[in-house]
Amino acid sequence: MAFNVPDTTQRRIIIAGGGFGGLTLARKLAKRDFQVVLLDKNNYHQFQPLFYQVAMAGLEPSSIVFPLRKLFQKTENIFVRMAMLQKVEPETQTIHTDIGSIRYDYLVLALGADTNWYGNERIRANAIPMKSVSEALFFRNILFEDYEKAVASEGGAQRQSLLDIVIVGGGPTGVEVAGALAEMKKHVIPKDYPDLSLNEVQIHLFHGDKRLLNTMSEEASAKAEQFLNELGVKLHIDKLITDYDGKTATTADGMTIRTKKVIWAAGIIGNRVDGLPDSAWTRANRLRVDEYNLAEGFSNIFAVGDLAFQTEEAFPAGHPQVAQVAMQQGELLAKNLQSLRDNKPLKAFRYKDLGSMATIGRHRAVVDLPFWHFQGAFAWFVWMFVHLFSILGTKNKVFVFFNWVWNYFTYDQSLRLVIKPWKR
Repeated sequence: MAFNVPDTTQRRIIIAGGGFGGLTLARKLAKRDFQVVLLDKNNYHQFQPLFYQVAMAGLEPSSIVFPLRKLFQKTENIFVRMAMLQKVEPETQTIHTDIGSIRYDYLVLALGADTNWYGNERIRANAIPMKSVSEALFFRNILFEDYEKAVASEGGAQRQSLLDIVIVGGGPTGVEVAGALAEMKKHVIPKDYPDLSLNEVQIHLFHGDKRLLNTMSEEASAKAEQFLNELGVKLHIDKLITDYDGKTATTADGMTIRTKKVIWAAGIIGNRVDGLPDSAWTRANRLRVDEYNLAEGFSNIFAVGDLAFQTEEAFPAGHPQVAQVAMQQGELLAKNLQSLRDNKPLKAFRYKDLGSMATIGRHRAVVDLPFWHFQGAFAWFVWMFVHLFSILGTKNKVFVFFNWVWNYFTYDQSLRLVIKPWKR
């Protein structure tokens, strides 16, 4: 297997990563005079904000992914390759992957970030992350497998460990997972598992800070805490999980919870690339870039999205690692690459904060816009509208909308299936 990309007179831009930043950049370059090679370990784009709904059986995984090749079927200058980037050789302007090596004129690293385990290998070996569709499906299988085991068990501590769920991290992913699980407990468990008592199912959310959603406003934080309390989630604020052996989660102050399921949503870390010097990287494996997203010390290596550590006056500690930053960087970089080739001045990146939001169940959401903060049912509808129209593909939008309408009126997700991977 090899790249098999033809050599042309066009300058070659390699984009490593088909997430929000890399995909936006590729789409903006589609009609420009470059040869673009888009690499990703998957052959599809994943809509990360809705992973938790796949995990909770609310959506099919196919509804939130989109084939990369389908986007560029009518584009002659873009070549899509499913490959893992292994190493960069800046001296020869070459990258090495699991399907071969290829030379670049410009390299854009848009590899995003992965789960940050903070060096705790035992937690890593036993907890469940939520950073991909496959991880969301894995949790869905484990969740319903354990419910099936619980109804067949005789009770006691073993049964309780099958039912109790621990979520680590009080950011958007953590609170959204907690809210969805609490609603499943209220509306699904009584119908599907009438021989289980709702009091047996306990949902714990641990957060190592004094307030939830600490990157959002204090109003959003307080309201999220209120919503979760109303839903019966047991909140453990300013408390850290420091160990999990697959059976027992332990906090820094010695508290223990027996559980078979710990969802780890406590942080992210950049997907570091071999071949670049240590001095190019900063905390959490983010690559230092200047105001044009050019990696420090290089003239033709760029980074966008979660991997890029870029500062400006309003964001001295770097931009938030959210989709809007990645997409805005990708859009501007497409113009700057054109300007760079044509020897024209480049435009500095300035992030336009369009706001942030999180949902905590039906009619419960928090929205922070630049000049307006609001919560509740209206915020929930705004959250649904924004996410629906952000999903790629008309068919996906229709499927997601249909599922949301069905679930809204029936309180009944229809995808509670345990689909185990086939083994020879």
